[in-house]
Amino acid sequence: MRGGGGGDGDDASSPASSRPAGGAGVRAARWRRGAALRPPGREPALRAYFPRGPPWLPRSGQTTCIHLAGILWLIMQPEDIEDERKVFSNHREVQGEKSCCGLCIQLGHCLAKEPLLQKSPSLMAQGISWKRLVKRMDFTEAYSDTCSTVGLAAREGNVKVLRKLLKKGRSVDVADNRGWMPIHEAAYHNSVECLRMLIHAAVENGQIDVLRLLLRHGANVNGSHSMCGWNALHQATFQENAEIIKLLLKKGANKECQDDFGITPLFVAAQYGKLESLNILISSGANVNCQALDKATPLFIAAQEGHTECVELLLSSGADPDLYCNEDTWQLPIHAAAQMGHTKILDLLIPLTNRVCDTGPDKVSPVYSAVFGGHEECLEMLLQHGYSPDAQMCLVFGFSSPMCMAFQKDCEFFGIVNILLKYGAQLNELHLAYCLKYEKFSVFRYFLKKGCPLAPWNHISEFISHAIKAQTKYKEWLPSLLLAGFDPLNLLCSSWIDSVSDDILIFTLEFTNWRRLPPTVEKMLSTRASNSSWALQQHIASVPSLTHLCRLEIRSSVKPEHLRSDSFICQLPLPRSLHNYLLYAEVLRMNEVPELAVTQDGEISEAT
Repeated sequence: MRGGGGGDGDDASSPASSRPAGGAGVRAARWRRGAALRPPGREPALRAYFPRGPPWLPRSGQTTCIHLAGILWLIMQPEDIEDERKVFSNHREVQGEKSCCGLCIQLGHCLAKEPLLQKSPSLMAQGISWKRLVKRMDFTEAYSDTCSTVGLAAREGNVKVLRKLLKKGRSVDVADNRGWMPIHEAAYHNSVECLRMLIHAAVENGQIDVLRLLLRHGANVNGSHSMCGWNALHQATFQENAEIIKLLLKKGANKECQDDFGITPLFVAAQYGKLESLNILISSGANVNCQALDKATPLFIAAQEGHTECVELLLSSGADPDLYCNEDTWQLPIHAAAQMGHTKILDLLIPLTNRVCDTGPDKVSPVYSAVFGGHEECLEMLLQHGYSPDAQMCLVFGFSSPMCMAFQKDCEFFGIVNILLKYGAQLNELHLAYCLKYEKFSVFRYFLKKGCPLAPWNHISEFISHAIKAQTKYKEWLPSLLLAGFDPLNLLCSSWIDSVSDDILIFTLEFTNWRRLPPTVEKMLSTRASNSSWALQQHIASVPSLTHLCRLEIRSSVKPEHLRSDSFICQLPLPRSLHNYLLYAEVLRMNEVPELAVTQDGEISEAT
């Protein structure tokens, strides 16, 4: 039980024995109160002894709640059996009756001869002799102010309130002024559902004596006791009650029993880190590679929850790290460890996991999982062991590379980007597009300096789509892109010409010979100019100066990697004014483009 306590409002409680499955039980028959046996409280000296046991005790099948109530009645508050040979005068008449209270009492007295009960550890620990227990219980008038809240709920048959109280961990063995426990109240008032809940509360709290008696008198060792299909072995495993687990297995409990989600007791042990339970079940021959309905394995769930010792035990016992744990056949325990940031478990799984998951076209690299979880240490551990920083295209998450996925992270973004670049991640236009999408303009400039290719591009339409959305802040990224040597003709498509402002269009044309554009582009510009400001019309109609054409020619002869570096231009054997001209200083000044800092070497950070 959960410990004794005081009266109403002062229940002594301990942490609730929470479990992931709610209780639901077999439907109990509604018994009418018999006339032959008087209920407790009206007959203080009921004593009966049947040498062969009561004839109504089930000989096969599961013991009913009513009989269980009798057993618990006896264990908690047995009456004096000093005169145990006295037989209740009219017990023959009772055999045909179906009185809930009567059957509970008679069954309780019948089981009073059990040696197990006479040596109950719970009683001996309190220094209470079996015969003295009678003095602690009487049948005088009950007072509500001496009854616990659990007792009152059982007395009133209030299932909803009782369920809440038990969930909160309220004690189920607080006696009232008569010595009655809540289970007595439930039995007396014929509250079958309350009785069932109180019995489960007692069994779930590890009452080994109760369990032995239930099994001895026909309880179904594999019977389900919850709506989701959990049984006694599931519950004992969850509570890590080694003695009960061993007893259930000895009595024939099915090691591979499953609840409605296909979860076995071994899976429960792995999920909740119950190492002792796991060890017992493995030793008994339970399947370490069992799978739930969603294909999850014990190794997968232990890796996900971070139970390192359970993972070690499972691996040493033959658990398969390459057994796919989802319907799409890509998710493995290594993915769970990487996503949840369990570095010790990841270190155990890396050398044992097949590398096909890293680059296989229909798989997902655990690098994605580490990035998705935002765990830099796990990411670096995978890359150190040879996993690719580029991985394969991940259709499951909707990203073409781990770098693209990194943009969805906030706090961990810069750290993840630096790690991926450190181990050789290849940059492309999609990464620049994501910089625009998430307005990470400093990273945009950093990627350009790190050598992001500017041609050929396979995703130009996606880039332009994000560029149009970021046009209001074009001064923070467009000058850097064009100065790095990007061909502006790639921008001069119908969507760009029709969508951007006149200032942005004029700025783009400054990096071209706008009088020598392809006919299709000239036609689109002419159409746009006819509906635009005088400034755009004048610019398109003007003739580029010779100095402008010379600037274009000189820059076209410079290697692309040199155009990305202002320092290279400044080192050319030319006057400083020409340096500034080649760097479009007057165009930047005219458009009020601020001087933007860029990290040349080292790592990018929030400060950058």
